[in-house]
Amino acid sequence: MRAVVFAYHNMGVLGIEKLLEHGFEIPLVFTYTDSAQENIWFASVADLCRERGIRYVTPESPNTEEWIALIRDTAPDIIFSFYYRSMITSEILDIPQLGAYNLHGSLLPAYRGRCPVNWVIIKGEDHTGVTLHEMVDKPDAGDIVSQARVPIAYEDTPMAVFGKMESAAADMLDAILPVIRKGKIPKKPQDLSRGSYFGGRKPEDGRIFWDRSSREIYNLIRGVTHPYPGAFGYLGDRKIIFWKVMEDTTEGLAPGRISVSGNRIIIGTGKGVLIPQEIEMGGSVFKGEEIKGLLEPCQGESMT
Repeated sequence: MRAVVFAYHNMGVLGIEKLLEHGFEIPLVFTYTDSAQENIWFASVADLCRERGIRYVTPESPNTEEWIALIRDTAPDIIFSFYYRSMITSEILDIPQLGAYNLHGSLLPAYRGRCPVNWVIIKGEDHTGVTLHEMVDKPDAGDIVSQARVPIAYEDTPMAVFGKMESAAADMLDAILPVIRKGKIPKKPQDLSRGSYFGGRKPEDGRIFWDRSSREIYNLIRGVTHPYPGAFGYLGDRKIIFWKVMEDTTEGLAPGRISVSGNRIIIGTGKGVLIPQEIEMGGSVFKGEEIKGLLEPCQGESMT
């Protein structure tokens, strides 16, 4: 079975490897040229294609006549998308006889759209998942082919959740790809009224509002921590990025106020307090006792 693949990120590498393991022929891959403005912490689809001798292209958009014609000439039986970031036009989706299918990083119909791993942590969810679904004109709205559930622990960061999702996706693809290769693709319609949609996130979306509860702020901080830009507030005109905190719901302090409690520096929130464990200020990272030495002179001052 011939598959044209759109792929990027670790999941793109995983998806291509699984297709090859299960006997799919991949004549063409669409991927991206890495951006110098992005923190590239993930594996390279282009590198994998070079290693495996697979033809790959990196157009700014695949939805032009040139690339649509190339896909038609390639004559795929099926199309797969694994963490490809661009919407794919219906002219492409309609080419393969067996349809086009996308791997999405949530349990659809929940968390359709962009950055689902960050959003599920920010929203305090205790589980997420991966979904293979048919691609249609509307984002992440097509029929579900297969899903796998992934638990989220209280302390999990995006990197931890990604690791769990990659393992779940590998098992899911091992189970469903032999079925797909036989041309028998199970489909279950989504009920979008029971789902949710979230857009992309920008670095400025990491601004902390201290009148929110300690749990909400804790979830924001762990949801955008390394390798993402981080959650931040200001002490006067000094920007502080909070990479890791603990929360204490038994104490109370005015939102944003800095204080010493025992041997700990605490910062007040709308409900509960936060204990910073790793912060960054002026390009330098501080941990543990370093934070106390830095912030103890600021007792009584308030973060904004």
